[in-house]
Amino acid sequence: MEYLILAAALLVLFVIYLIRCSLEEKKLWRNLKKSLTENYGKPSTKKYQEGRLKTIAGHFQNKKMEDAIDAITWNDLDLDRVFQSMDFTLSAAGEESLYTILRCPVFDEDTLREREKLIRYFMLHPDDRVTMQMLFAKIGRTGKYSIYDYIAYLDDVEQGSNRIHYLMLGLMALAVLLCFFNPGYGLLALCILLCINMVTYFKQKKEIDPYITTFAYFIRILKVSEEFSTHPIEILKPWMEQITAGRAKFKKFRRFSSVLMQQNSMSGNPIDVVMDYLRMGLHVNLIKFNTMLGEAKKYKQDMIRIIEIMGYMEAMISIGAYRSSLPDYAIPEFGQKGLCARKLYHPLIKDPVANSVTLTKGMLLTGSNASGKSTFLKTVALSQILAQTIYTVPADSYQTDFYAVYTSMALRDDLATNSSYFMVEIKSLKRIIDAGKEKKHPVMCFVDEVLRGTNTVERIAASTEILKSLTEDHIFSFAATHDIELTKLLEDAYENYHFEERIENNEISFPYQLCQGRATSRNAIRLLQMLGYEEALIQRAEKRASDFIEQGEWSK
Repeated sequence: MEYLILAAALLVLFVIYLIRCSLEEKKLWRNLKKSLTENYGKPSTKKYQEGRLKTIAGHFQNKKMEDAIDAITWNDLDLDRVFQSMDFTLSAAGEESLYTILRCPVFDEDTLREREKLIRYFMLHPDDRVTMQMLFAKIGRTGKYSIYDYIAYLDDVEQGSNRIHYLMLGLMALAVLLCFFNPGYGLLALCILLCINMVTYFKQKKEIDPYITTFAYFIRILKVSEEFSTHPIEILKPWMEQITAGRAKFKKFRRFSSVLMQQNSMSGNPIDVVMDYLRMGLHVNLIKFNTMLGEAKKYKQDMIRIIEIMGYMEAMISIGAYRSSLPDYAIPEFGQKGLCARKLYHPLIKDPVANSVTLTKGMLLTGSNASGKSTFLKTVALSQILAQTIYTVPADSYQTDFYAVYTSMALRDDLATNSSYFMVEIKSLKRIIDAGKEKKHPVMCFVDEVLRGTNTVERIAASTEILKSLTEDHIFSFAATHDIELTKLLEDAYENYHFEERIENNEISFPYQLCQGRATSRNAIRLLQMLGYEEALIQRAEKRASDFIEQGEWSK
């Protein structure tokens, strides 16, 4: 009787615990819904675990997309930070889709207009947006795995046999039966069999754990995609029809699939804990995995397509949230050679200074250190990429054409290959010239301090010829330099612009406003004066600089 009372008490406590967990989970979901409504249009505060960005790149790396932004350009423009600023996704599928979109500019406006329809819809229909976001939150993330990594390798996984698992289950059933006749021996046999299964469980699970994670994640996607049908949104109909057709092929795959996976609960679910022990002792998830593997191999492309569609839809929601977080943005207009941008600014800079520019040929940019040259080049390069990916530019207006964007800016010595800065730089520039010669797409390129790794005479000579080659029919070039000689040597090929500084009361400041023409101020000489150098030295330096600007050669 006492044992029954104790068992009943434990059962009551367990039920209370279940109810408490359920209420806590419902509260978390309510808070999430409230947050999605109240924080829409605010900057992203999403945190990333170490190595997460590498995982997020999984879809892009497996797709092996052509016309993708190369690693040099991606790093020069700090596009990892740009991605993080626009990532409002709640599922791994959405994260990876958004990353791929940002990494792969498109060269036709029809694709961008298709994206615009979804982006605009979710911006204008907050109830539908929040409903969708709540569903994507149910899908969740994959931890340290990219879902695409292991789908790509499914064909290489051997389908295991379930015979040994069924044999162990049969022996356990006999042990349970033995308990009715000899409880001592029966319990001992059952414990030994469970221990054997638990020991072998971790060894076998370790080998297939990424695939189990992948299958469990895909099952959540299938389940959530069914819930979409209870919230019909007309604009999503073409995509949902594809998902419905694909989902029909996975009936056998999904049957009894709950044994394979934990639910994506926002709080600890005790049922999952119990299920974990059952999986360890009975190998039910390993048995189910072997039956699912064949179906997954058979319909691998359908699996990928469903995940891609789901991720794409959430990526469009995220882009709309990013737009709403910007001070201003413009929908780019394509079909105009060159560039016409009004009040263009860098989205990662707090309180940025906006600049306007109209160009039909390349730009040669001069000015002192810290005046804003590099930032302006990065602003234009980033804007062109955003125009061709998320159809959004941080500006009042932006008119241009489609270009493949290349940069050569934040280079450094490559210790891994024992390459000097100069070798790294000339290889970087060569890739831009080669891309222009291929003429697959027009090229928009950005070069900061060309050939800074060599001596003055050779730098001027080589820079002149390289920058001239970057003004051919298929290349639209932007370059920043300290070499004022280049502004004269290249004035027929480039339009001269500059940034300048202000010195007032022995203090230097930078307005960051783009000005036409070449830089004329001599900031370095004026700084010598501010630091107390002799006036005679200052005057001689001023005269040498003035003579060079007027005559084009240095006086003795």
